[in-house]
Amino acid sequence: MTGALRLLFGGRARRRWIHLILGGALAMPYVFVGSVIVGPLTGTDDVFGSLALQLGSFAVGLPLAAATSVFPLTRPLESAAVRALCGVEGDALAHGPARTRAARGRTAAWFTLHLGLGGIISGMSLSVPPFALVLMVLPVFASMHDSPLALPGFVHHGWALALSPVAGLAMLLALAACAAGCGALLARWAPALLGPTPEDRLAAAEARAADLAVRNRLARELHDCVGHALSAVTLQASAARRVLDSDPEFVREALAAIEDTTRRTVGELDAVLGVLRDGDAPGTAPAPTLEADLEGLLSRTRAAGQRVTATVGTDPAALPPLVSREAYRIVQEGLSNALRHAGRPVALTLTTTADGQLELTMENPLGAPPAAPAPRPGGGHGLRGIADRVRLLGGTAEAGPAGDRWRLHVRLPLKGTA
Repeated sequence: MTGALRLLFGGRARRRWIHLILGGALAMPYVFVGSVIVGPLTGTDDVFGSLALQLGSFAVGLPLAAATSVFPLTRPLESAAVRALCGVEGDALAHGPARTRAARGRTAAWFTLHLGLGGIISGMSLSVPPFALVLMVLPVFASMHDSPLALPGFVHHGWALALSPVAGLAMLLALAACAAGCGALLARWAPALLGPTPEDRLAAAEARAADLAVRNRLARELHDCVGHALSAVTLQASAARRVLDSDPEFVREALAAIEDTTRRTVGELDAVLGVLRDGDAPGTAPAPTLEADLEGLLSRTRAAGQRVTATVGTDPAALPPLVSREAYRIVQEGLSNALRHAGRPVALTLTTTADGQLELTMENPLGAPPAAPAPRPGGGHGLRGIADRVRLLGGTAEAGPAGDRWRLHVRLPLKGTA
């Protein structure tokens, strides 16, 4: 009994009832238009004085409702109402307007079904409760027996008066059952009629892929610029602390290097945020490149105590801007890995091959040095970030032991780079 009452009068049933009443309210303008058509055809001025003419106006108005459902906002608004009132999962319904003819046809079918069932339940909700209430109180108020309510003649019999409260209650329960049944029917048909089409799912997948690409790019840029800066500053501060009493001059140089590194990192953060927008914001620092920033990167790395030898066999100014920028980030990440994990001399070589590719090689001896810092928890994303950058430019990357040395070898095409 409790379960049946919950199905008829529970929170979900009440929300679906409201959804049906909303459909009835939306149907009223179409019913009025239908009455304008039915009245002249039948030669009747008072269409709403006849139940048959009212139903005729309703039947004429529903095709008009189906015709107006082609507007783009119909499906998003109906989907939002179903999510809020019918208890249908959001992923089962489309979010945007219908893009194909089949989707527009299903939207028209849903709109007609919603307004049709909503108009019926709305009419019943307006007429049944008052009549049921009269039947329920009829035995109590004897004066109502002769009232001008057009009550059936059999209500004057004793048995009819005794059963009238039961009949009134049954009518209310029937109304609730009809509303619950129609609401359940709409909830069941909503995913089929308002659900996403293959084109909608493809558009949603493309949007998720674009969002994921932006997130990955943000993570990669922040990892490279901020991660390198923090690694360099940590080692510079650690080296300065060890010789604080014995070599004040080195401490001053380390503090100056820390100041320069942090200042440049703030500028690089502005550049990263500018890259993620449609265009660099006015006043935003340009993204670092090999031409403008390689020497500063090497000098700051050496100030952290890392020995670096660089052989540049190409003119950085002649490189495409995108290749120069991404190559700088790759060198930056390679030096960051050396700072965190190696601590031994690093050899950097930049050359241009005969087949039009920038070749970047970084090598350092294997084996942990005596004062190597412990690996950072949560690390290990640097090589993956390098591989992502290289793949986006159509190049190749190899990283791993080569004899007694660790070797990072990258080739980036100089032509055809978007």
